[in-house]
Amino acid sequence: MPTLTNQFKARLKTGETQIGLWLSLGDPSAAELAAHCGFDWLVVDGEHGPNGLRDVLAQLRAIGSASHAVVRVRDDNRAGIKQMLDIGAQTILVPMVETAQQAREAVRSMKYPPQGVRGVGAGLARASAYSAIPDYLTRANDETCLLLQVESRAGLDALEGIASVEGVDGVFIGPADLAADMGYLGNPGAPEVQAAVRDALSRIRASGKAAGILTTDRALAQSYRDMGVEFLAVGTDVSTLGAGLRDLRSAF
Repeated sequence: MPTLTNQFKARLKTGETQIGLWLSLGDPSAAELAAHCGFDWLVVDGEHGPNGLRDVLAQLRAIGSASHAVVRVRDDNRAGIKQMLDIGAQTILVPMVETAQQAREAVRSMKYPPQGVRGVGAGLARASAYSAIPDYLTRANDETCLLLQVESRAGLDALEGIASVEGVDGVFIGPADLAADMGYLGNPGAPEVQAAVRDALSRIRASGKAAGILTTDRALAQSYRDMGVEFLAVGTDVSTLGAGLRDLRSAF
């Protein structure tokens, strides 16, 4: 498991672009393979992927310290976030955030009192290496990292308020759901959607928070990197494996 110091969070503040990959298969071997391919961060997808608590735990163990695991939770359920933190996730991505109040509650879920309301049970859990990290409780609030996913017009309208919440480390734009909400279902590359995406990424960075996004389009990915996006996912395990297998089959 990673050391307590959250290097991913620290690097968000340097202005460099960290390159990531989405893990949606829910398979520890696929996660382990990806972890040894040099990506800075890997998303274990608990929103759309077939991942329960023990599935995420197995993938966190498989990734280990070879990459940084970001767990996308199903929603902003406080108990669910607490469990993911206790099994060793340090960075949490919360989807479908649309208001500053929702952002504030997510921060409260991530932090121990007095900054938040996270339940105190990590001494029995993997997060503290089962109490082998003696100062876990006093350091955890500084080392956990909260990323919020904005993926609707309502979220874009509230973007500055969301980004201004203390304890939010980064804001991730979800282009697929945003495209659907804008009337371009299945077409996140539509010019109108991309204009909204680029505007949002610029606004996030102007707020002083890290900006993130996922795309499987390499040209788009490079353009986001050129913008200075701090955490950029450039593909998924599903699309990468599928493309490689189709290319191999077509060769014969």
